[in-house]
Amino acid sequence: MRREASLFNIVSVVLGLAFLYLPIVILVIYSFNASRLVTVWGGWSTRWYVELFNNAAMLDAAWVTLRIALVSATAATVLGALAALALVRGGRFRGRVLFTGLIYAPLVMPEVITGLALLLLFVAVEVDRGFWTVTIAHTTLTACFVTVVVQARLIGFDRSLEEAAMDLGCTPRQTFFRVTLPLIAPALAAGWMLAFTLSLDDLVIASFTTGPGATTLPIRIYSEVRLGVRPEINAICTLFIALVAVVVVTASLFMKLSGGRARAVPLGAQL
Repeated sequence: MRREASLFNIVSVVLGLAFLYLPIVILVIYSFNASRLVTVWGGWSTRWYVELFNNAAMLDAAWVTLRIALVSATAATVLGALAALALVRGGRFRGRVLFTGLIYAPLVMPEVITGLALLLLFVAVEVDRGFWTVTIAHTTLTACFVTVVVQARLIGFDRSLEEAAMDLGCTPRQTFFRVTLPLIAPALAAGWMLAFTLSLDDLVIASFTTGPGATTLPIRIYSEVRLGVRPEINAICTLFIALVAVVVVTASLFMKLSGGRARAVPLGAQL
């Protein structure tokens, strides 16, 4: 029996959505504000987007952030998927408890401690801080999130599909790439998007591990916000919101279409 939504439930949902998304809506609207004062509405204008594209420092920081997010999210997805496979399919092996603890440690470890530990590591091995040190740090942070997502998918995975594929003549390698990988692809995509978003958002760890020529956008925005919010900050934040929205919608449509095709094609035809 379908229950009617009560007034309390409706109000709770509306207030919750407003709390989450109203600040983002205000930021997007004020990115088109003609006034230099971000708290005073001066009419609609795109002047701050023009100013943004003339701000070389902000654009360089945005480009560095995107490159770090793409590389670290991809590396974290690969490493996280391998770690999840080891935990779910590896059985009981020597050092499993230690391995599991190391995988899940960044989930509960304060970012200040993680950033400081990575900084001390890079200093100890005499590695110049820059693009790659931030990328390694973000990979370390986000790989555990990918592991959790992929592990949850593998736990509920129907192993009989792999057995059927091998009965039809597939090698273990072919079974993995033709059966296992397509079926866990939604979890991989979700893990990649989560890692990508976390890398874009990170400020604490990046501030410990960054160096000359590797200033990320959160660090740049934080350094400028301390002197006052500039309209260009609203503009670039709006562009990043649009970018993330496009990535999420595209990935969702892709996974929906690929999932529909996978259900429509019988297992024997796929092999």
